[in-house]
Amino acid sequence: MAKVLEGPGMGLMKKWGITVPNYVVVSSVDELKKLSDANEWLRTSKLVVKAHEAMGSRFKLGLVKVELDLQGAQAAAKDMLGRQVGSITVSQVIVSEMISHKDEYYAAVKSTRDGAEVMAANCGGIEVESNWDRVKKLPVEVGSTPTAEALLKLAKDAGFPDATARKMAEFTGKLFACFDNEDSQYLEVNPVVAREGDGELVALDAVTLLDADAKFRHQDWNFSFAAEFGRAYTKNELEVMSVDAKIKGSVKFIEIPGGDTAMLPAGGGASVYYSDAVVARGGKLANYAEYSGDPPDWAVEVLTDKVCSLPGIKNIIVGGAIANFTDVKKTFGGIIAGFRKAQSEGKLNGIKIWVRRGGPREKEGLEAMKALQNEGFDINVFDRHTPLTDIVDKALQHK
Repeated sequence: MAKVLEGPGMGLMKKWGITVPNYVVVSSVDELKKLSDANEWLRTSKLVVKAHEAMGSRFKLGLVKVELDLQGAQAAAKDMLGRQVGSITVSQVIVSEMISHKDEYYAAVKSTRDGAEVMAANCGGIEVESNWDRVKKLPVEVGSTPTAEALLKLAKDAGFPDATARKMAEFTGKLFACFDNEDSQYLEVNPVVAREGDGELVALDAVTLLDADAKFRHQDWNFSFAAEFGRAYTKNELEVMSVDAKIKGSVKFIEIPGGDTAMLPAGGGASVYYSDAVVARGGKLANYAEYSGDPPDWAVEVLTDKVCSLPGIKNIIVGGAIANFTDVKKTFGGIIAGFRKAQSEGKLNGIKIWVRRGGPREKEGLEAMKALQNEGFDINVFDRHTPLTDIVDKALQHK
């Protein structure tokens, strides 16, 4: 699951026919000034300025300003940009058209075990949190699409009068289309407002969670996912994410500053298993990583290079259970190429490598790994008959 910031989230909803305010995302006041020359609404509308970062309580932190003219928006942007909030530095703001309205509503679609759930309420904003019993839900089975009749009933059950109920049914239908077609796991609009003048329902905010592993299916996803760790993604993390978006299978990489034990496990389960084992034995993790789903060797090589580049590491654990279909020799070919590149750059001096793996072509893969001993690598290789966590004990010198 990957979070998308408000701007690209609004862009996805607009793509599926949902009305959103005019908006721009900028990283400098000069950029906002240039955009105002080309966008009349920036010069003539009342504006809202918000920090465009993955953080809560923006209003309380003074990172939301409303009812501004262009000059006021520029001043608000200047005030917010560069501000440090915890470990997050505000690097962008979203400037949007202020929509005059009286009533606020709520709409969302979320993934469930059996499919999805469409939600609606005739209250919105902060009010919905204290009135959750007013949120009505429509279950949708996997592979199904909610009918117009079912969505209309949902809106009426939520307390919308006839005319507004029909608009809300249409709105939630479009929201579900966005959810379903964009490989979403959660979409929330809070608030949905009825625009004064024409009563059009407008999405004023967006919470968007997508399946990051589906990025290869969406050539128009030209946005970055929001960092999930209270900090911006590092350059190495972003490079691995870029590779992950292009391949069959998966490669993942997250840096953990201050650790001395680097991880290069096969499979999400093994990565958690080995990470828990290192921590349980008093070790300090330098990263989280995994490769799974039989990724190409070149992608595993990129991942290996990033793992080998971690500062201060003493051990690298290349662990995995017994694969069902991941080609051990092929993926080990990528790891070996990454090790050789790192060695040529002087990155593996004094670092011990510990390998445990099983699966298709494991014999050839393990033999290729063991042959690295003849090239000066301090590498220790074990097959499927060695318990998984034994190499953690050996690496941390508990045995």
